[in-house]
Amino acid sequence: GIGDSTDEPDRAPAMALHAGDVIGLLDHLGWQRVHFVGLVGMGACIAQEVALARPDLVRSMVNMGAWASVDPFLHDQLALFRDIHRDSGFLTFQKHVCLMSFLPAYYNENRDRLLGPAGPWSELNGRYPAHERLVAACLAHDVSARLAQVRTPTLVIHSGQDQVTGPRTTLPLEQGIPGAEGVLMADVAHVVAGREQKAAFARLLLSFLERH
Repeated sequence: GIGDSTDEPDRAPAMALHAGDVIGLLDHLGWQRVHFVGLVGMGACIAQEVALARPDLVRSMVNMGAWASVDPFLHDQLALFRDIHRDSGFLTFQKHVCLMSFLPAYYNENRDRLLGPAGPWSELNGRYPAHERLVAACLAHDVSARLAQVRTPTLVIHSGQDQVTGPRTTLPLEQGIPGAEGVLMADVAHVVAGREQKAAFARLLLSFLERH
């Protein structure tokens, strides 16, 4: 339901539905043993579902800004993002989610670039029904009872300043996935932003990939 993609409104939103799209694409391309890097939210959760359903496709997995299941705080926060979009429009939603996702210093320096039709989350502009279904998939996501079945080498990055999905939601992933590695980026918010943070993330990622 985003861009030129089509949706299936007769099927209930689910992270496994998106994982099925990824699996279908990888099978079509003939790709196996792919490195999955999930930076913010849904991408990491989709990777979890792929690793559980088709471990042959996943060579390694990075989870950041993710969760095994939503707690009441994350549930209400995601639902609030959705409701603000519905009731106050995309631009108000965008401002709210940017305020929650970036460090104050980064927001102050980049406010004009972050806000507006070309800013973050612009793929949802004018597509509230798609946003509604994406949130429904996020709220329903629950792999907490299946994490022990993941056999994929996994790096879980904990963002110390994340107001959305910080260590509160990422530590259960590190603790639940056998052999998972965990690293704290103490000064990072929900979104890795700025040259220094991106360089630090790249060092962590490349070090992990070199071992897998």
